[in-house]
Order: sequence, then structure tokens, then C-alpha cells
Amino acid sequence: MAKKATPALPDAEASIRAYKSVLSAVIEQRPSGTRQRLADALGKHRSFVTQITSPVYSTPIPAKHLQAIFSVCHFSQQERDAFLAPYRIAHPGKAPVDGEMRRTRHVSLVVPDLGDAKQNAALDRAINEFIHRITSIAGKGG
Repeated sequence: MAKKATPALPDAEASIRAYKSVLSAVIEQRPSGTRQRLADALGKHRSFVTQITSPVYSTPIPAKHLQAIFSVCHFSQQERDAFLAPYRIAHPGKAPVDGEMRRTRHVSLVVPDLGDAKQNAALDRAINEFIHRITSIAGKGG
């Protein structure tokens, strides 16, 4: 017998909308191009960024993306606190505790245009996946 999906609790849904509202407000205060830089940092399409930044969509933000979001969007400590309070309600035990988040930095690469949007996107994803693997290995050794 298939296991039924547990519906999200109303508090969790309201909390998802609340943290997405914080993220949306932060991005609106940042320079143009922030959404694209965020998509690049996450190795995703801009449509994914739209889904995770809009309170209209119920798509939750995976905890693994939080550090990149905070870094690319230059969250202040106050903005981070305002975001994490509802995030912790929506996703108990998923958000990193204070001091657990590593600082990141943005690195830009110049790569060839492969002449095809799908191939370019695949290259971008491969580069981002490689970076995530290498940094996760480095984090285990330290």
C-alpha cells in the first residue's frame, strides 16, 4: 500500500510564505541581475529562482541552498534572522544553527558559449555540481 503524503500544516504553509516574503523583499532591494546571479550560484534556471522567491508558489527552499542565497543576496544579520525564524517553523531541524553556516564567496568563470541553450545550461550545472562536490569534500577534511 502506498504511503500517503502528509499535507503541510497551515503554520508551515504560512511560514513558507513568510520566509519567501523576506527573501523577495531582500532581492527587490538589490541591484538588477541578482536573480540571475542567484540562479547561476544554485545551478538552476531563473524559473526556479522565481518559484523559491515568490510567496505565491508553495515550493519550499531546500536548506542546502540557504548559504548561497544569503551570500549572493548579501543578507544582513537582521535579514537573515527575519528569514530563518519562519524557515525554522516551516522546516524544523533543517535550518543550520547560528555559527554553522560557512562564509562563501562568489567566483566568476568565463566559459565558451556552446551555441545551444541546453548545452550551455548543462555545462553550468556540471560546473556547479563539481564545485559543490569539491567543497563538500573539503568541508569533511577540515
